[in-house]
Amino acid sequence: MLECQRHLFDVPREIAYFNCASFSPFLRTVAEAGHGAVDRRVRTWDINSTELADGADRVRALFARLINAEADAIAVTPATSYGVAVAAANLDLAVGQNIVVLQDQFPSNYYIWVEKAARAGAEMRVVPRAENGDWMPGVLDAIGEDTAIAALPGCHWMDGSLLDLEAIGIRCREVGAAFVIDATQSAGAKRLDVKSIQPDFLACSAYKWLLSPYTLAFLYAAPHRRGGQPLELHGGNHDPSQQHGAYSTALRQTAARYDMGERTNLTLLPMACAAMEQLLDWGVGEIEDSLGLLTDRIADEATRRGYAHPPRQHRARHFIGVTPAGGVPDYLIEALAADNVFVAPRGTSIRISPHLHNDEADIERLFAAFDRHLPR
Repeated sequence: MLECQRHLFDVPREIAYFNCASFSPFLRTVAEAGHGAVDRRVRTWDINSTELADGADRVRALFARLINAEADAIAVTPATSYGVAVAAANLDLAVGQNIVVLQDQFPSNYYIWVEKAARAGAEMRVVPRAENGDWMPGVLDAIGEDTAIAALPGCHWMDGSLLDLEAIGIRCREVGAAFVIDATQSAGAKRLDVKSIQPDFLACSAYKWLLSPYTLAFLYAAPHRRGGQPLELHGGNHDPSQQHGAYSTALRQTAARYDMGERTNLTLLPMACAAMEQLLDWGVGEIEDSLGLLTDRIADEATRRGYAHPPRQHRARHFIGVTPAGGVPDYLIEALAADNVFVAPRGTSIRISPHLHNDEADIERLFAAFDRHLPR
């Protein structure tokens, strides 16, 4: 297990920040990389344009290691919604087929499928939330012979209730359905192995559990999905070996064909590299297990107060949603923030998402604030 790493974050002792699932706090090294990148950008005459692509290749290789993929499997994108849109543009859907999603799924992995289903005359098959917190019977039952696409997360963004991605991957292959994963609330804090899961596509934003800046994301494409049509056409996603005069005549033969324009961002990429290097140094498994100790402690305190939450066997280890018996009052989040305690309201739950800057003292402050502001 990892000890508290608060010294590596710029989080003051008086702040109890439990909102990593919204925006993670920066590591000090990430902030330093950002300052250095801005300073470098000021001196434009020192920038070697022939080295610009190196940043994108470095960051894709680091993300690939976090999910047990190869660098050629990764595209650099601006958002999860962009990666999911790439997937949607390259997957077949016919009239009478269906797309499987969860109830209250995050919009970035929902809206594009609603539009695609409407155009194709297909069905949106929404799996309802189970009262016992176990999504899996409903998900596996929903994926049938008429399912074209299962577009699902690794855990539900509101409360951390868990999905078994390997089991879903097996079911999708049994019926011939494509499998698209939104890993934004998983990658970096939960063990993920695309070689075991075998999704067609996996999209992930960087500003949450990857401890990286906003407007940066990644897309994994399975080997058989790396020959598709990108959303954009630009010099960066074309094959330089096929250059004839001013233009290349072919797209890259890797997932880099799906790269966004201006993927070689001089500010964001050094910051993301610093963040993911630290994640790899800690180890995702160690992060997951260490955060699990915190969320188990949070669950115990919540149970003592009669708050509902997903049972341990049906929730992720790195964050948890708790629901007080009387619900979440409108005033609560603002009152907690006034006490320097930061969480997020999500659906009917209070989402509590720690990271390695948190410790027992933060948890004590969190529940002391709950006790002040919630009736018992």
